[in-house]
Amino acid sequence: MLTRKQLDLLNFIHRRLQKDGVPPSFDEMKVALDLRSKSGIHRLITALEERGFIRRLAHRARAIEILRLPENMSDGPTPSTQLKNQATFASATDSSRPSSMPRDTPPASVIASLEIPVMGRIAAGVPIEAINQITHQIAIPQAMLSSNGKHYALEVRGDSMINAGINDGDIVVIRETDTADDGDIVVALIADEEATLKRLFRRNGAIALEAENPAYETRLLSPDQVKVQGRLVGLIRSY
Repeated sequence: MLTRKQLDLLNFIHRRLQKDGVPPSFDEMKVALDLRSKSGIHRLITALEERGFIRRLAHRARAIEILRLPENMSDGPTPSTQLKNQATFASATDSSRPSSMPRDTPPASVIASLEIPVMGRIAAGVPIEAINQITHQIAIPQAMLSSNGKHYALEVRGDSMINAGINDGDIVVIRETDTADDGDIVVALIADEEATLKRLFRRNGAIALEAENPAYETRLLSPDQVKVQGRLVGLIRSY
């Protein structure tokens, strides 16, 4: 038996996962449940974990997996059974999403998905050969994909984007585009030969490809050396 607050928090996490594919932050949970401090959220999370409703994934920010739901909340498979290989789906624009949840969010069993091609590997470190062939297809929640563009996926190799939450072995979801705003994480093709995943900035007439790991230096290139091949819109991680 769950308390009212425990049930409210579980419902909030569940709805956020169904809408965005990523759990809410502790600050968002605190606001949603009208608590004064995050310590109350920690106690509720611990209680839900001890009762077998959720699982926290170690050493990963905002990583909460729903294992089961109370019968009065269960409309179908929970996120942990619906997503193959216990994959966590994270939206690249999650930080800008509101914390309020619509009451008519569909259950996991009816969330639509689309298959997109996996185009091989992309370096989040030293650039590797350009990507030019499809290796297989992967199913992605339709809500992660915009309606006005083509999408593809790439397997990440390297750790240069680790501070952006992109780890070696992750699958990144990319929307095809040849333009990007400063600060966007993009697939950049360098000299028509090498592809890399980096943040893009324009500085004094040059293109800066910036890592999210202080161990890697920013690369400054002339605009004619860099072609944007797509912009990051999501991420898939398997445990």
